[in-house]
Amino acid sequence: MICNGFDIDGVIHLGDGVCGIRPGPSDVIITGRSFEEEAETLAFLRRNGINNPVFFNQCHYEDKTRASSGFHKAETIKMLHRTGLSIQYFFEDDEVQKAEIEKGIEEVSAWGIGTKVIHVNNPHVAKENRRHLEDLND
Repeated sequence: MICNGFDIDGVIHLGDGVCGIRPGPSDVIITGRSFEEEAETLAFLRRNGINNPVFFNQCHYEDKTRASSGFHKAETIKMLHRTGLSIQYFFEDDEVQKAEIEKGIEEVSAWGIGTKVIHVNNPHVAKENRRHLEDLND
């Protein structure tokens, strides 16, 4: 099956509870957000009618970096490809993560399955770690 993949911060979540680009019903969300941020993330997504599968970074919140988040996304894309879910386009706003994803999925491209990483140019959302606990209270 072919679908698209979406980052959250800067793509789906524009900050302060504002929703941006929405995934289609068969798409997946691969976020650099830590598994420790699951509650506020799912609260925001569900409140906005987004019920897609979400793959969280397995790093603790305080340990994750932009580069490690990009690595996590690349590894998740490869894992999904191995299980039969091919991501055609992945939407990412962070250039550091975009570079890490592209470097990490070179192997997948060699298999003849080319995921294209689309840069969403969004300078309005901070790229560094930030909890979104306000999304639990809306």
